Amino acid sequence: MADTPEAQPWIRRYHPIPDVPVNLVCLPYAGGSASYFFPVSRALAPRVGVLAVQYPGRQDRRREPSVSSIGELADAVTANLLPHTDVPLAIFGHSMGATLGFEVALRLESAGVAPLALFASGRRAPSCHRDERYHLLGDAEFVAEIKSLSGTNAHLLDDEELLATALPALRSDYRAAETYRYEPGPPLHCPIHALVGESDPKATVAEARAWAGHTTADFTLHTYPGGHFYLDEHAPRVLDVISRTLTARPRDLSNTAK
Repeated sequence: MADTPEAQPWIRRYHPIPDVPVNLVCLPYAGGSASYFFPVSRALAPRVGVLAVQYPGRQDRRREPSVSSIGELADAVTANLLPHTDVPLAIFGHSMGATLGFEVALRLESAGVAPLALFASGRRAPSCHRDERYHLLGDAEFVAEIKSLSGTNAHLLDDEELLATALPALRSDYRAAETYRYEPGPPLHCPIHALVGESDPKATVAEARAWAGHTTADFTLHTYPGGHFYLDEHAPRVLDVISRTLTARPRDLSNTAK
């Protein structure tokens, strides 16, 4: 039986797998929700379990205040993941979720839990700063920016009632992503696999390649035709990379940091 929001407000398991060998933590983009990863969970089962993170301020958590700081969000996500670290885990994050995934991975390693890998999608490396302030725009300009990325359903952006409900979380997420500042420190010890669209306005191929400097382990770069939401079109290829990477590992891998 899938987890209920009441039982797991932060972590959603849509297709629980008995004796799951590895879990993939999925972190949504700005304005995104856990349900975006429902088809990912279905496609990867039963080889890989999916723990989809639901941020506050949206869908069934819409009455909760959003978190507008990557650091605070990373603290909360990490705390809610620790009970699940009896099974090896990897992290996948898209856009803002990739930055958040990096910070969560740092916190997990500090807690003695070594992620198997970080899949950083559609996001420049933490050390590649851009001075972006879209969260300060007026509503019309802000919505136009979101539409330009083709990542949110048109019916939501064109429906005034739905937009009014979603806008606070969207703006809060953008604030979190845009005010994030990387603090130089020890790199991760897990492999990083960067994935990016060749024409992504939010992350150039060179900025994605810079993720290599944030790990002492292996690094790979995967490029795809398309823009910021290249993965909507190339989901099978992305899932194949994830599945092959995780299922090729020995079943008895420990997720305890050495």
